[in-house]
Amino acid sequence: MGRGSYTAADWQNLRSSRQFDTEQNTTSIFRNESAENIFKSINISRRQSCDPDEESQATPIIIGFDVTASMGYLAKELAKNALHKTITNLLTNKLVSAPQILCAAIGDCKSDQYPLQVTQFESDIRIIKQLLDLYPEGGGGGNDGESYNLLWYFAVHHTTLDYFEKHKKKAYLFTIGDDRCHSVLDADEINKNFRSHSAFDISNEELIRQTQQKYHVFHIHIEKGIFTDREIFNHWQNLLPGCCAPINIKDIDCLSELITAIISITEGNSVNQSLRQLDQSKAERIARSVASICPPAEKKGLSF
Repeated sequence: MGRGSYTAADWQNLRSSRQFDTEQNTTSIFRNESAENIFKSINISRRQSCDPDEESQATPIIIGFDVTASMGYLAKELAKNALHKTITNLLTNKLVSAPQILCAAIGDCKSDQYPLQVTQFESDIRIIKQLLDLYPEGGGGGNDGESYNLLWYFAVHHTTLDYFEKHKKKAYLFTIGDDRCHSVLDADEINKNFRSHSAFDISNEELIRQTQQKYHVFHIHIEKGIFTDREIFNHWQNLLPGCCAPINIKDIDCLSELITAIISITEGNSVNQSLRQLDQSKAERIARSVASICPPAEKKGLSF
């Protein structure tokens, strides 16, 4: 997948047809009342990111976002603003070649009916069209965690990337949310949510190690201004040291700038260079967030 190109005209047509300027709540933007079969993880054998032609290398980027409980504002921000701005920033600043984006709605596999929904890798307006077809279930179990680790498992076992297989380069994977991650993905959860037959539980540490073989893995933690913010951020820092960034819920309109800056830094640009490429008023608001990012030294390539 991933053929085509992203245009401002296509975005404006979609924005107009879906009445983004007037639609304010999540349910009016995401109109499905249940998950579509084509996006349910259990029905997906493989998502592929292929080079668009012999001259270009497709850069796969996975953006997974929490859709539990009150997280509808995050889905809405991605649909109405952040995803379009991220694509535009990547293309304008030529940070990566031929970006192909896959979106994933993440819930809680201990309580939700649809804990992982996954779109295709796309390079044109289908990125956002498919995002809009996901179902923000709004569940979660109040059990001190969500299932971000489902996306790591999916990335390891159910994606095929030319970027990795042919060019020996790492793709990008982001998770975004406001809670901890359940510490283990157990065998029953794996078998229930994927076309897999696992006899073993997998810890987050092992899943991250596997995922980092072919992806730069990052987490963006949304701070809500409550006493657990620091504790949850420390949880993520322990899991992904140097690859976790906080963002205050009041700055959620800067989410695209934060994603762009993280990619820019990982591609070898300095923090100052990465921030100068952005709208300066927003760059100032995410400077604290970016300061938490210190990706591995090998950055773009792989170590064999």
